Amino acid sequence: MTKISLRPTTTINEEVKWNKKKIIISKTDLHGTILYMNDTFEEVSEYNKIELIGEPHNIIRHPDMPKVAFKTLWDALKKGKNFHAIVKNLTRTGRYYWVITDFTIDKNDKGEITGYTGRRKAVPDSVVKKIEPLYKTLLDIETIKGEKASELYFDAYLKEEGKTYDEFVVDLFEQESLKEKNNIQSKTEEQPNKIKKSLNWFFFGDFL
Repeated sequence: MTKISLRPTTTINEEVKWNKKKIIISKTDLHGTILYMNDTFEEVSEYNKIELIGEPHNIIRHPDMPKVAFKTLWDALKKGKNFHAIVKNLTRTGRYYWVITDFTIDKNDKGEITGYTGRRKAVPDSVVKKIEPLYKTLLDIETIKGEKASELYFDAYLKEEGKTYDEFVVDLFEQESLKEKNNIQSKTEEQPNKIKKSLNWFFFGDFL
């Protein structure tokens, strides 16, 4: 029996509507196979649990995303490092949504890595405006010159920034989120404290 592809055949340049105060959660095994997804994942991705459980997580990978971003992600996770990434995902109908993901490592009683948990939240529009041109450049290089050339450019870009990709993502999200929050606060109010770069940082407050 031929398996029917769950991915849409065309994309739509339209953001899916969802409650951006909610957290999207999924769990995968070592190979990226989806083991669990919460109700918010269903709502935003437009897939139901029956469709996605047992499927590769890259089923929601948007074609606008450069492969080097995911290579960087998986290289870190395989080394047992928790990681953050800003990602444009694809929905069942071909629409998109942008999120920042906090990836954590799942281990058994022996300390062996058994899989990964991703917790995702929406990002301010200003984050998208800053990272989207970078991703487009990486994708263009990848398309014309190949994945290795894209990887070399990405490494050079991050060295120029003086940051790892994880640091770049965290700092960008932190700065733009605080700007957005400050813009709706009275100028006489005390400025919020710097966000901690951890799970406490990830779930700190309502930025959106």
